Amino acid sequence: QVQLVESGGGLVQPGGSLRLSCKTSINIFEFNDVGWFRQAPGKERELVATINVGERTNYGDSVKDRFTISRDNAKNTVHLQMNGLKPEDTAVYYCRARILARNTWGQGTQVTVSS
Repeated sequence: QVQLVESGGGLVQPGGSLRLSCKTSINIFEFNDVGWFRQAPGKERELVATINVGERTNYGDSVKDRFTISRDNAKNTVHLQMNGLKPEDTAVYYCRARILARNTWGQGTQVTVSS
């Protein structure tokens, strides 16, 4: 069974940075893409960023130019570098790995942006 292990969440001040990591339990090349979604209280889960096997990236409009997704294939890990964090970035961030129409989700990691 595929497992995703997330790390790197926490509390940061506005304008600060955090890096999230998602490690897959199987070869990362098995997935069509791996990425991050987030869900704030009372809101729907939304796309943050994904990266596919060919390293093509896709970002949600609210994080473009601030967040960068990358992958370390040797470590089966995807990173999300978050810069210029805003209070509205506060949410639980979930890693998702996709094989065709089948999604596997991580347990989520809390990111809180507050002074």
